Amino acid sequence: MAADALWFDAPLPVGVHQASGHVMGSDLHVLTVGGPSDLPVRAHARLEQLEARWSRFQPASELAGVSASAGRRVTVSADTWQLIALMVTAWQRTGGRCDASVLPAIVAAGYDQDLGALPRDRPAASILTEPVRPTPGLGDVELDGDSLSVRLPRGVQLDPGAIGKGFAADLVAAELIGAGAHGALVNVGGDLVVAGEPVDGGAWSVELQLAEGPPVRWTLSDGAVATSSSRRRRWRVDGELRHHLIDPATSAPISDPPATVSTVTGAGWWAEAAATAIAVGGTAWARTWAPANGVTGLVEDADGGRHLLPGAEGFLS
Repeated sequence: MAADALWFDAPLPVGVHQASGHVMGSDLHVLTVGGPSDLPVRAHARLEQLEARWSRFQPASELAGVSASAGRRVTVSADTWQLIALMVTAWQRTGGRCDASVLPAIVAAGYDQDLGALPRDRPAASILTEPVRPTPGLGDVELDGDSLSVRLPRGVQLDPGAIGKGFAADLVAAELIGAGAHGALVNVGGDLVVAGEPVDGGAWSVELQLAEGPPVRWTLSDGAVATSSSRRRRWRVDGELRHHLIDPATSAPISDPPATVSTVTGAGWWAEAAATAIAVGGTAWARTWAPANGVTGLVEDADGGRHLLPGAEGFLS
């Protein structure tokens, strides 16, 4: 289900540098065109820094501290402040369908530790959190840009899962260009941002392997692709299959979820937020909402049926 981009075996094209790894619970691929040869490695280190600030699985992270301090004003780094501001924006622009306040609901569904550490099946009695129904939303979050401070209402806890990888890719791609790369590609678990000059001077090409049938190939210049799938982050509780896509109206995993939602838009954070919102809102809703919000893409049903959103044909190759 991942979005796969250019990967070169040695020897590399002249001026192209790349690195792979693991960060934010996902596979990482960074590629640069031009600039210092160590830029991809530096990008990996920067992403690890962002993970340390934002991970919900690290109690010492800034974002975990913000959630633990709900009801009190907390000063954070500029990166974390902007992440929370974008969470609020995504909640507003999607009508609450992309809602970072789903954290207690995700934990209550059984996703309370890193996916690699989750038991294949676990008893419901081992899950301690009870979700709020519906999720509380982000309407009363207070943000002060001058002091880089934030205050969450009591009871609100934030999950970066529907925006964090995409925003991290946005930040790092821009920083790579600022550090001298002529072009950059940052792919964090299928949330992918491209900027500047492609390898071959044409356009960036991103192949998406869907659950069923042949892959799809997106072609774009500066911009982003994000993928949300109910088949990638799954586990069982008392034998019942669950996934990470939460319906904010019920605080439960959405029923009959799409196999895959792939979105194309101008920024990684918005592509990721839109993919989550479309998974929750459904294809019919997305056909009207997406073009009005600068988003296009594709929805794959559980049975393999494919639905292009308005404008998608312009990005297919």
